[in-house]
Amino acid sequence: MTPPVLETERLILRPHRVQDFADVAALWAEPGTVRYIQPRVETPEGAWAKLLFHHGHWQALGFGVWVITERQSGRYLGETGFFVTPRQCAPALGDAVEASWVLAPEAQGQGYAAEAVLRTHAWADEMRLWPETLCLLNPENAASLKLARKAGYVFRQDVQYRGGTSAVHMRPIGGR
Repeated sequence: MTPPVLETERLILRPHRVQDFADVAALWAEPGTVRYIQPRVETPEGAWAKLLFHHGHWQALGFGVWVITERQSGRYLGETGFFVTPRQCAPALGDAVEASWVLAPEAQGQGYAAEAVLRTHAWADEMRLWPETLCLLNPENAASLKLARKAGYVFRQDVQYRGGTSAVHMRPIGGR
């Protein structure tokens, strides 16, 4: 499948390319990026694996994660979209489709995440590839919790993941 390019007033959301590697590596090597997501920054090898993971989702499953770029400058801001992964949570999440968003620290607090997340969810609502999505959030990440509510997510349960508690929020396709 050829991944779609989505647009908003300020953003272009496009599929990952090999040429994005330096930006992906820089994003995931930044402590301000990962503080609520994973226990440590990503190595270049891990960033490469993430880039290929995102690219492969589109080919294998017909959906995936987009690169968020600023329309005017073309600047790489982060990533958002949907994926499936075998998370080791208790209780288990099964094969649920997860929504994710991550922005570079310098792009945070400017409404880019909301603009991108709302656009990708509008795409998901239109495509109707699955009945619902979940997002797994650190309960201390106030900005992402607020954005999840804005996108129509509702708290479902806490799970144990990577030695801590994460909050599972669910959203039916089609919105609230």
